[in-house]
Amino acid sequence: MIERRKAIAAILEDRPDNLLVISGLGSPTYDVAAAGDVAQNFYLWGAMGGAAAMGLGLALARPNARVLVVTGDGEMLMGMGSLATVAAKAPANLAMLVIDNEAFGETGGQTSHTGKTTNLAAVALACGFRQVATAYKPAELNAVKQLVLEGNGPVLGVVKTNSDELPRVLPERDGHIIRNRFKTALAGQQHGESE
Repeated sequence: MIERRKAIAAILEDRPDNLLVISGLGSPTYDVAAAGDVAQNFYLWGAMGGAAAMGLGLALARPNARVLVVTGDGEMLMGMGSLATVAAKAPANLAMLVIDNEAFGETGGQTSHTGKTTNLAAVALACGFRQVATAYKPAELNAVKQLVLEGNGPVLGVVKTNSDELPRVLPERDGHIIRNRFKTALAGQQHGESE
C-alpha cells in the first residue's frame, strides 16, 4: 500500500498552470491542501458524493483547463452513478483520482466495498472511461500521475493507500471564501488564455 499524503504530493508536484483541482470530503481535501493550498483548489466541505459531478461541470465549462477530481473510495461509491454521466459526456480534459484505502474514513473506518468486491477502475471502464490505471505500490504511482495529468479524458486513476490517520491539514472552510478565490483564479486563467 502507498502512503496517501505522499502520493498526492507526488502527483501535484510541479502541477501545470492550467490544473484545477476539486477535492472531496475528508482526507482528499486534507491531502490536497497539504500538497499546496492554492486558489486553483476547490474544497468540497460536506458535499459527499458530489466531487465527480462538480468536476464534470467544471470540465465542460472550462475546456482549456485540466480538471482533476481527487476523492476517496467512500465518496466515489456514494456517487458511482456520476461515472456513467462523466463517460457519456466524455470531456477530454477531465481526470479523476480515487484515493482508495478500502475504508469509510469519515464514519469510523469500516471496510468499504472496494475492500471486498468492488473495483472502481473496472466500473469506470464499464461506464466508458477511455483509460484507467491503478497503483498498488509506489513504483506504479508515476503511471497514474501521467494518466491523470496528461491522459485524454475522461480517465480515472486509483491509488491503493493505507488507512493511517494523519494530522489534518485544514484549508479554508468558509464556502464563500473558497468560491470567491476559485472564481478569481478562473478569471485569471481566462484572461491568460485570451492574451
